[in-house]
Amino acid sequence: MWIIQNTKMNIPFMSNNFHTVLTVSELNRDTKQLLEKSVPLLWVKGEISNLKCYQSGHWYFSLKDTTAQVRCVLFNHKNQHIDWQPKDGMQVEVLALVTLYEARGDFQLNVETMRKAGLGELFEAFEQLKFKLEQAGLFNPASKRPLPSFPQKIGIITSPDTAALQDVLSTLQRRLPSLPIIIYSTPVQGKTAASTIAGAIRTACQRAECDVLILCRGGGSIEDLWAFNEEIVALAIATSSIPIISGIGHETDFTIADFVADMRAPTPTGAAELACKDYQELNHRLNTLHQRMYRATLRRIEFTMQQIDILTHRLIYPGDRIKHQFSHLHHVQDRLIRTWSHQIEKKHWKLLELNQRLSATHPNIARLQEQHHELAVRFRYAFAHYFETSNIRIKHLQTQLSHLNPQSVLERGYSITYSAQGQLIHNSKQIGIGDKIQVKFAQGMCEADVTHTKHS
Repeated sequence: MWIIQNTKMNIPFMSNNFHTVLTVSELNRDTKQLLEKSVPLLWVKGEISNLKCYQSGHWYFSLKDTTAQVRCVLFNHKNQHIDWQPKDGMQVEVLALVTLYEARGDFQLNVETMRKAGLGELFEAFEQLKFKLEQAGLFNPASKRPLPSFPQKIGIITSPDTAALQDVLSTLQRRLPSLPIIIYSTPVQGKTAASTIAGAIRTACQRAECDVLILCRGGGSIEDLWAFNEEIVALAIATSSIPIISGIGHETDFTIADFVADMRAPTPTGAAELACKDYQELNHRLNTLHQRMYRATLRRIEFTMQQIDILTHRLIYPGDRIKHQFSHLHHVQDRLIRTWSHQIEKKHWKLLELNQRLSATHPNIARLQEQHHELAVRFRYAFAHYFETSNIRIKHLQTQLSHLNPQSVLERGYSITYSAQGQLIHNSKQIGIGDKIQVKFAQGMCEADVTHTKHS
């Protein structure tokens, strides 16, 4: 039973804005996306009706029960793995994706695979045994045996009448023709197939002739492959001393043997490819390694030759070495002479400096008196010149000052007129008839009343 646990689905086309208008295409597209995202793959049981098989290989039919029906489609690339022909009226179980066919708005199931009704018990038994063996540790990757990189001999456990054996043999012949092969013949279908397969595995381990075993058969229904879902086969694989590759059915087929085997291949051909290397690929790898080794060796030789050249350059003839050392000694001698000369010169200048400092501490009194007399004469001359220059400048300034003195103007007969408030009068408009004025002369001043004014 399938139960929706998360009820908070995000519906892309549902909005609080009820005025939004969708086209039919948008509605169908959004509904399809909602169905495919919200509903996972699930098994559906029903009766086939209106089955139509088109030339394209696609199957179209309806699945119905007593009260309802639903359209279904099974595309060619998925139905080709079904090895039985469905018919109207058959009770089947389909693993399908719930979706919507946008062009017509039809609710339908896209079928992934289909099985006959009643196979549920086999699947339940498969799951129970799988759980049991998994708990026992038979599926643990740590217990898987590694495959040999270059097996010396390969064993094949299968029926000699199957096409799967021919596929494995042709693949091994193509990939590595020289590899020996041993076939452990056993039926791979039927009531006794499981025990004979387990016996073939034990026989191969006892004889210890092979480095790796391939357990294979072609595709088929779950009933056809059931021998590889038996516990006896799983235990035989788990206890095998030889690594086992399972190549059972098609890529979509899984058996208990696949989970227990050391390596699972999607098909018998894939198992053969895993069991041995392709000689052409090996030749290519060998050529690649040879080229890499050649280049590495060549680089090593070139590096060694360069090192020899460097060492040869460093190897000097003894006579040349003596000449070189003599030249070096001469150079060192020149440096020593220059260094001593520089030091002597520095000492000489230091001595002169000390002599000057010594002379400064014992002054020449006569010389100093002569310098003092010369400075006194220069001072008296400079002071007399400065005094004479300053006197001339003062007289010139006094002359300019006397010319600017208002009193001199008054001496020439002019007067200055003030208002009663002492404000200097420049214009007759500043006073009126009856105002008192003050008139300043060169000698003294007077007050007067204005009786008449004239504006010129």
